[in-house]
Amino acid sequence: MKLKLILAIIPVFIIATSCDKDFLEPDSISTFDLDYIYSNVDDARNGVNAVYSYFNQDAFRSRLSNNMTGSTDIEIGYHNGEYDNGRREIWNLDALASNNDLNIVWTYAYRAIRDANIAIKGITNSGNLNSSDVVVKNTFNQLLGEAHTLRAYWYSMLTFHFGDVPYVTEAPVAGANFFFPKTNRNEILSNEIQALIDVEANMQWREALPYSIEQVSREYTLGMIARLALQRGGYYLTPALNMVRDSDYLDYYAIAKQYSKKLIDLKDRPLPTDFGQIFLNQNKLIVPAGDDDILFEIPFANGGGDVGWNIGIRVDGGTDAKHAYGSGSNYMAIPPTYYLSFDSKDKRRDVTCGLFKVTVEDVNEHVGINISQAKWNRRLLPTPPGRESAKGTGINWPMMRYADVLLMYAEAENELNGPTSEAQAAFKRVRKRAFNEEDWPTKVDGYVTQISASKQTFFDAIVDERAWEFGGEMIRKYELIRWGIYSEKIQETVADLKVLADKAFNGTGTGPDYMYWKNDTSGKFVVLNPDTKVLAAPDETWIRESFLLRLHNDTTTYQEWILNDYENYYNGPKPGVVRYIFPIPINAIESSQGTLANDGYQFTN
Repeated sequence: MKLKLILAIIPVFIIATSCDKDFLEPDSISTFDLDYIYSNVDDARNGVNAVYSYFNQDAFRSRLSNNMTGSTDIEIGYHNGEYDNGRREIWNLDALASNNDLNIVWTYAYRAIRDANIAIKGITNSGNLNSSDVVVKNTFNQLLGEAHTLRAYWYSMLTFHFGDVPYVTEAPVAGANFFFPKTNRNEILSNEIQALIDVEANMQWREALPYSIEQVSREYTLGMIARLALQRGGYYLTPALNMVRDSDYLDYYAIAKQYSKKLIDLKDRPLPTDFGQIFLNQNKLIVPAGDDDILFEIPFANGGGDVGWNIGIRVDGGTDAKHAYGSGSNYMAIPPTYYLSFDSKDKRRDVTCGLFKVTVEDVNEHVGINISQAKWNRRLLPTPPGRESAKGTGINWPMMRYADVLLMYAEAENELNGPTSEAQAAFKRVRKRAFNEEDWPTKVDGYVTQISASKQTFFDAIVDERAWEFGGEMIRKYELIRWGIYSEKIQETVADLKVLADKAFNGTGTGPDYMYWKNDTSGKFVVLNPDTKVLAAPDETWIRESFLLRLHNDTTTYQEWILNDYENYYNGPKPGVVRYIFPIPINAIESSQGTLANDGYQFTN
């Protein structure tokens, strides 16, 4: 069962922002208010909970968690030439400053940052960081670390999506200047990394916290230092539409190595052997006891969160449904190229890629090539939420897993020193879980020996392994950006989709032009030929479903989404460069009194 959730604790003193104010300006808060709120543990906890509360806004739960991540080589948002002033323009990389989703993300990101700054000031000025009471001292240091870590997350997202943005680290007070110009994104990231380095040693490990993995812990903060350092040391898009990285990038790979290794040394744990159980726990609303792969997940309360509604296995509900689990769709699909990239023995494939949906008749049915993120499925909820339910499943969202830390360490070590034995060992720990032990000599040991021929081949394998490990968790966009290979990977995906379509149409491929499937006697969905061509089923119990043949179109040769939905990722304003940066929302521009403008990036508004 779930623990008492931070997001379910709504502090009564969350400071409101009225619509006619600057996005950073709150209602007036006095020094007396701060001194009162942060004078004791319980009220200080509520003050930090105010920062967590923004995860339960659409800015995160349906935007930043997945809809804002755009199309990659392993996920795609179909826009189909439709425009909705929301996610479809974002997927097509042509969103205007008037886009409603951009405005939502920007507004709530800065509200979260504002409340984090208020918490940081209140905690720092309280005197409780050095209290003679050990419990009070430890709790206040932990709360300070949480506030800094949450603020760093929001700045990471703002710099990924908007580039240079206003950088505010002070709590707002009445009469202060609220009109901040842009700050260089790397200055922001450098400062946020240092802030986390300064607080992490005084934070508490997961087992000492009341909310377990539903609360920011020292483990997660150490992982965030590594993740931010790789972002800071990675490539980014300049206003002139060039992908560059700063000359000091190796310094940040060294930080990523140091702090991922610090977590490994201080708080190592074996990866859970059952990959699927990680996500089954989330679907079942279970918070595991003891060390787990999950370092931090967003603690959506029952009735909160959109996981299993706009991402996950499709479930058709409604008043006529023969089940009471409601309706859920999948906004971000998985291209068949990614599905077929898995080794046939890789256990992660069927956990990650959903080939079926749940019908109103409460039976499983093949979905063709409309593959979904199978890690989440509302039909697995322990209590049916109702036939007409949709949003608010209460399924938590994973923010970071220990497998990520191991692969970040392997990547940083390889960048600094090549594929050393240490880098190989970390890589192997993740890959071993994907295969049965009898296959380790070839699929793990032999594979790692092969990919360790050079720094480049090991890096390429990191790129692949992270795809197979984190598919559907919506972090791929940020990785492709920092690696500087975003457009390259999209072009490869489009080319490979066309090859699959041609071979299926011409009958020359070895993949499943058709899949044969059925529900077995227990109701389990099974596929006869998940990755190979079969000319005929062994008996009439199997149902034939067109798969790779669906990539072909008699009129346009290839399905229109292959031709159109990826195009701006390789043939946008500057061919070969993904313009992933979006314009600052018009509301923020108009209220900035001239300090902000959408200059560069060939923006037209």
